[in-house]
Amino acid sequence: QVQLVESGGGLVHPGGSLRLSCTKSTTIPDAYTMGWYRQAPGKQRELAATLTSSGTTNYLDSVKGRFTISRQNANTVFLQMNKLMPEDTAVYYCNLQLSRGAIYWGQGTQVTVSF
Repeated sequence: QVQLVESGGGLVHPGGSLRLSCTKSTTIPDAYTMGWYRQAPGKQRELAATLTSSGTTNYLDSVKGRFTISRQNANTVFLQMNKLMPEDTAVYYCNLQLSRGAIYWGQGTQVTVSF
């Protein structure tokens, strides 16, 4: 069983920055996609940014140019969020999808963008 541990959420003013991190509990030999989904109140969960084990990134259109996903090592990814806007307010969930089909979720971390 793989566990995902998230950190870095919080309250920030519009225009500010936060960095989220997610660490998986074990190194996995499979190919995988790791990243972040978010869910705002009353809305469906949506992909924010993902990174494959081969280095391919994918971003939600509204965060392109503001968010950057990167890998520290085989087990940790970061989401650098700049120029945050109130509409970025959501619970951000780390997600791991293995090439063989297993999917894992973190517990979620709250990001609030407000004055």
